[in-house]
Amino acid sequence: MVDPRISIIDERMRGVSRIIAVSSGKGGVGKSLLASTLSLILASKGYRVGLFDLDFTSPSTHIILGLEETCPVEDKGIIPPLVHGLRYMSIIYYSSGRATPLRGTDFSNAFIELLSVTNWGSLDFLVLDMPPGIGDATLDVIRLMKRPRFLLVTTPSPLAFETVRKLVCMLKELSVPIVGVVENMKTGSSNIQQECRKLNVSFLGGIVYDPMVEETLGKVDSLLETAFAKETAKLLEYLVKTV
Repeated sequence: MVDPRISIIDERMRGVSRIIAVSSGKGGVGKSLLASTLSLILASKGYRVGLFDLDFTSPSTHIILGLEETCPVEDKGIIPPLVHGLRYMSIIYYSSGRATPLRGTDFSNAFIELLSVTNWGSLDFLVLDMPPGIGDATLDVIRLMKRPRFLLVTTPSPLAFETVRKLVCMLKELSVPIVGVVENMKTGSSNIQQECRKLNVSFLGGIVYDPMVEETLGKVDSLLETAFAKETAKLLEYLVKTV
């Protein structure tokens, strides 16, 4: 039997122009920080932006954004609160800070429920902070959301890039567009750029490790002044032109 909620999702997403899924093969590469910072910068440039934290097990974007007492509003669905100039949705609004260890079907059910009830309105960009790894979340985004494009994040570590390599191969097999690869905490090596060339995927640049970022978590104005944010801003021109 077809889930009736799925037919509602297209209507809920009708006003969303571009979907960027910020993804990585494994955790600890700065994916959530990049997704949050990118969303904030886009909003500061006047774009209508939404940020959807899809890491149901360990959401963290609310910490990066410094959210405390915001909550969605119910009006013919759920309207994400406007925080720091962007619309924001996360499982934290429903988990009360508790762990939410969802299995495959449970994750899909929760994802479908949030997609079917969330009214994003008109957005130029909806940024998805994907959970790490290659699993149900990735497959559900491809299955349920129209025209998602994946922005992949790695570090210089060969272990981190190996999972990205697998993700690239899967996305290509499914004919899903890949915006490119960002190398976070970049060192002097050009290995990641060379590996991207072998995979025929765009290397969008590297972001050098910024020790000041940890001190700005929860302080958006300070975060946007960091070297990390300034390097992230360099991605905007490419994103706006190609996504």
